[in-house]
Amino acid sequence: MNESYTSEPGTHAPDTHRPAADEQHRIEQEPSQGRVRNADANEPQATHPPHPDDPDGGGLHVEGLTKSYAPGQDPVLRALRLTVPAGALAAVLGPSGGGKTTLLRIVAGFLRADAGTVRLGGRTLSGPGVHVPPERRRIGIVPQEGALFPHLSVARNVAFGLTGESRAERRRRTGELLELVGLAGYGERMPHELSGGQQQRVALARALAPRPRLVLLDEPFNALDSALRTGVRADVRAALRATGATAVLVTHDQQEALSTADLVAVVRDGRVAQCATPQELYRRPADPWVAGFVGDAVLLPATVGADGTARTPLGAVPLAAPAQTPAAGSVLLRPEQLLLTPPAAEGAVRGTVTDVCFYGHDAMVTVAVEGHDAPVGIRVAGPLPVRPGDTTGVRVTGEATLHPAG
Repeated sequence: MNESYTSEPGTHAPDTHRPAADEQHRIEQEPSQGRVRNADANEPQATHPPHPDDPDGGGLHVEGLTKSYAPGQDPVLRALRLTVPAGALAAVLGPSGGGKTTLLRIVAGFLRADAGTVRLGGRTLSGPGVHVPPERRRIGIVPQEGALFPHLSVARNVAFGLTGESRAERRRRTGELLELVGLAGYGERMPHELSGGQQQRVALARALAPRPRLVLLDEPFNALDSALRTGVRADVRAALRATGATAVLVTHDQQEALSTADLVAVVRDGRVAQCATPQELYRRPADPWVAGFVGDAVLLPATVGADGTARTPLGAVPLAAPAQTPAAGSVLLRPEQLLLTPPAAEGAVRGTVTDVCFYGHDAMVTVAVEGHDAPVGIRVAGPLPVRPGDTTGVRVTGEATLHPAG
């Protein structure tokens, strides 16, 4: 179990001091001179109009978030900014140590930021003089490995956060969520009787049961084998869409982020290096580092002449966006943009195959070409026409992205 979630605050744990549901709603919603009383900690909560990028007020807005764990240490987060529109699923993708989990824990309320604000719609959750406790944030959490309560049945796990509801409503809502995640009829089973994928579905149902404004998923598929992971990801995505919940998925898996999310925010050194749709991120990365991190990349030295075409070791390549001329730098291509051809084919450059890696659905062929120090990777579908040591032709299809030198 992830240590950060042992108290399960994101699932709206029962609170013996919690007011009745209607009274709690009144306390959180009624403004008093621009402030709302914090029912648990007597701390203020600022209220704001909806964000201009999120007029219905349901999205997540992080501004200027900074966090270091000890005085004098380099910050883990450095004025990080992120906006997730209402109803969207955003993946926060980055290498280990980049600040992904710290961001999630601050949004959840488990950590306090040194600076910056976190708003969920028009409600400030964290900011100067404001810290809403985790259990009052209306945030559901799906931690790693499910973290189900082992002594509770599936139904009681799902219903855990439904305090203040009648028994009939808890039963109805539990059945509704179990059906949504494909586990209708599993309510009486115990967690140890479920597979890993089923446990993750129960964890999602438990997070969604109290109708949270935001769902946080902390690398929830890590413990699943690759064959199961794809199906569970699809089920989780479908369930989130069915409920209309805004969600943030923290992951270091590029394929998972690109295939699951509506938006992908790449975090590097405590900042968002780029936030875009999966297609835009893959096709138009902000810089060579992002290009290589989100997928296999072919980076070639290039100069751009008056005609706006890039001259590279693989020949002339059209650019996706006009560039100032003359210009020099690197152009980005993806391995699927390179084609193997006969060595003497028109428009192709000659090279020598140095390696072939077969993956089943496709293969990566590595070719050394003149004028470029590093071999280039070429993704090939279907039967492999070459072997290491063969001479082949290489031709570019599509457009490249230019990253100017310096």
